[in-house]
Amino acid sequence: MIRLKYRDMKATEFSRSDVDKEKFYSLLGRELEKLKGLNLHRKIDFGLEKDGKLSGLPFTLKDSICSEGDPTYAGSKILEGYRPPFDATVVEKIKKAGGNIVAKTHQDEFAFGTGCTNCAFTTPKNPWDEERCCGGSSGGAAGMAAALDLPHINLGESTGGSISVPASFCGVVGLTPTYGVVSRYGLISFANSLDKIGPIARNVEDAALGLEVISGKDEMDQTTVESEGDYREALEEDISGMTIGLPRDYFEIADDEVSETVEKAVSELEQLGADVKKVKLEMTEAALPTYYIIAPAEASTNLAKFCGMRYGMEGELEGNFREYFSKIRGQGFGEEVKRRVMIGTYTRMAGYRDKYYIKALKVRRKIINDFKHVFKDVDILAAPTSPVIAPKIKELEEMPPVEQYKIDKLTAPINLAGMPQLSVPCGLNKKMPVGLHLMGNHFDEKKILKVGHAYEKQRGKINYPEVEDDG
Repeated sequence: MIRLKYRDMKATEFSRSDVDKEKFYSLLGRELEKLKGLNLHRKIDFGLEKDGKLSGLPFTLKDSICSEGDPTYAGSKILEGYRPPFDATVVEKIKKAGGNIVAKTHQDEFAFGTGCTNCAFTTPKNPWDEERCCGGSSGGAAGMAAALDLPHINLGESTGGSISVPASFCGVVGLTPTYGVVSRYGLISFANSLDKIGPIARNVEDAALGLEVISGKDEMDQTTVESEGDYREALEEDISGMTIGLPRDYFEIADDEVSETVEKAVSELEQLGADVKKVKLEMTEAALPTYYIIAPAEASTNLAKFCGMRYGMEGELEGNFREYFSKIRGQGFGEEVKRRVMIGTYTRMAGYRDKYYIKALKVRRKIINDFKHVFKDVDILAAPTSPVIAPKIKELEEMPPVEQYKIDKLTAPINLAGMPQLSVPCGLNKKMPVGLHLMGNHFDEKKILKVGHAYEKQRGKINYPEVEDDG
């Protein structure tokens, strides 16, 4: 059950009749202002919706999710000033259920990044340690979940780990659904075959509620499927008898301290009656290079429309189209965007398409089959979400791109497979959060939510850092 916690009031159940919404939203406004120093969000005007399942619950949106009339830049200078004339399907569903959109959260430009250091406007700071990154690309959303001490749900988006990794770095819950469970209509795309919108929150129940609201078939997105309905109904089920697979290579890739923290969390699941079994995923090492061929290739195509003609950045119409196009994109795109567009364009050029892109698609099928084979013997998989804790922003900015990409090494495989995953905070290492990553077969969201909720109850409350007012 979502609860409203006022600093000067006893905790109150968030129901349609008992909560002073005016007071809550006044407090919300002040809290959002307080968080400005962390560079997590861009505040937008909001009303006080009262009807529907959500009864006014605040939501934030990653900057790549369109909402009518609100500044939506996808973290890029080339889209600065863009205000969509429509709502994304997920936004329509939130509003219909009585939720409020209160802010857009900062992200890596076009979701290209692992630390949220590639945003054209600002770099979000981790509430646990302001010298460290929030993770990428949904860093602002995860940082907001950790920093805002009021009931709310944040929507992020993932291609290769952009919900799970920031959730792990910020010590919150991040749910990436099966590809197709949530509509992508109204999302400024990174890679069409990989993009997935999902909720980030402080607890598993709120993440389940978020998915419940935004999931379902959408005529505007032909890849969508019918919703499973009430995702919260499975949360109280017993996990005894479930078999949890531990991919040995994932634990070997992660730092020793991170692996030890996650192993301790798995032992607590054993105490709750789950059986644990070591498994081998043969295609783990192939996943990251496969991802960095497929994703940039699709991104290169998607970003071709940002040419200074229809929306976003414009310039003086001088020279021919090619010259104008190159000038605008040169000014509007950041370094990482240019790098990935060039990689993606190269791998889908005539003469190279079969050698790289088509071969990567074949490897992707082998990765999916690898997971399918393992899921014949286990219900879910458990592993570290990230090999490391949140790096310092300065360290990340000085890190070579290939080293940054390796942060996604444990999340790229399951994202390529389009399968659901849930990162749940499971402890601290060097005073920074570590994430337990629960992964399921296609459409097994309820299984990973059930296990995540059971662990959360066993683990107990997390004491989130208090954000100080800059004033």
